Amino acid sequence: MKLSNANGDIETLWAFPLGNDLYRLDSSPWYAYGVSWKDVVEARPREPGDFPELVRVVEKSGHRTIRVILRPPTDESPDSRAVLGALSELGCSYEGANRSYIAVDVPPEVQLETVRQFLISTGQQWEHADPPYEELFPDGNA
Repeated sequence: MKLSNANGDIETLWAFPLGNDLYRLDSSPWYAYGVSWKDVVEARPREPGDFPELVRVVEKSGHRTIRVILRPPTDESPDSRAVLGALSELGCSYEGANRSYIAVDVPPEVQLETVRQFLISTGQQWEHADPPYEELFPDGNA
């Protein structure tokens, strides 16, 4: 399944077809906002034979997505590996787009604020992807 962001960047996610143009996402997005692992989405190909493209989110799974840019990359730093280990201990899982850029899945049973506070304490660069920062903090105050 294809997802694109506001910049026109396209990424392909794993998804299980559920029928009637519905899919359950089976990976975490690295670039798209507002979708997370296990969300049910509606997607349709633009042309016959194309990958289906996201139309809308139909059902939220309760999972949230945070993205982290590890400095230095994980293969060069015990500190970066420790960040990933601590996220796992908190109950999160992650997928790496590369050695530095990581999509973190925050499952429903993990408190997002706990993960946020941990990441703030690490000094790593990170962002809210689902829900996006603007949705969490509409007044701009975190």
